[in-house]
Amino acid sequence: MNREKLESYLEKNPFAKLSDVVTQILYDEIVVLDIPPSSKLNINQIATDLGISRTPVVEAINRLQAIGFVETRPRTSGFYVTDMNMRDMIDLYDARTAIECEAAALCAENASAEAIAQMDGLATEFKKAVPKLDGIRLKETDMPFHKLIVDSCGNKYLIRSYNELLPNLKMYQGSWTKFINPGTTNPWSSQVVHQHVAIVSSIKLHIPALARQCMADHIQSSLNFVAYCDDKGDPFAIFKRGGDKNK
Repeated sequence: MNREKLESYLEKNPFAKLSDVVTQILYDEIVVLDIPPSSKLNINQIATDLGISRTPVVEAINRLQAIGFVETRPRTSGFYVTDMNMRDMIDLYDARTAIECEAAALCAENASAEAIAQMDGLATEFKKAVPKLDGIRLKETDMPFHKLIVDSCGNKYLIRSYNELLPNLKMYQGSWTKFINPGTTNPWSSQVVHQHVAIVSSIKLHIPALARQCMADHIQSSLNFVAYCDDKGDPFAIFKRGGDKNK
């Protein structure tokens, strides 16, 4: 995080408020774990690194706290990046399962041909990106695929509920590529890669029960993929070591 990055963001969004740009910079770095979970955020240091005053940094951190990316802690001062752990991920994915499985079933009944074609394209690109460890394409094809299914389901309450989960889902999804190690074999990776295609196929066939089951299998495989990466109960521990780089 530096002044050059700030100027790059401002060049793309010349009329954006400074606090909005700082929010986006911090958001992006947290999502890809460049600022690790549980890191303490030093407002003065961030302001110095970006070459700005404290005020937009404070506003940005307050916004990130409102969406669950930043937290305060009892008996300690300051702000911390929200912790990531397997228990929290399971809770989040339980909520995700409830929404996305029903959304997939509804898509098998209601989704337009245009939406299904978009799903098909994203599923194909995701399948290509994983073997190449292409983090940018994974980011562009994974969450957009899932969000498209929810947005196409025709149930405004499912869509609203999913949007509330989305910031935290993006944080966990952003860590996904960190668990892809070409030097090791994860038995769940091949399932995860092909399951997007299976979900779309069930929607194309207009079989709601199959779409629901394919989505449930996929979300469980995603959890298993992450859990398999560590046998000590916290696969995210590796990202937390030496985490307070903004202190």
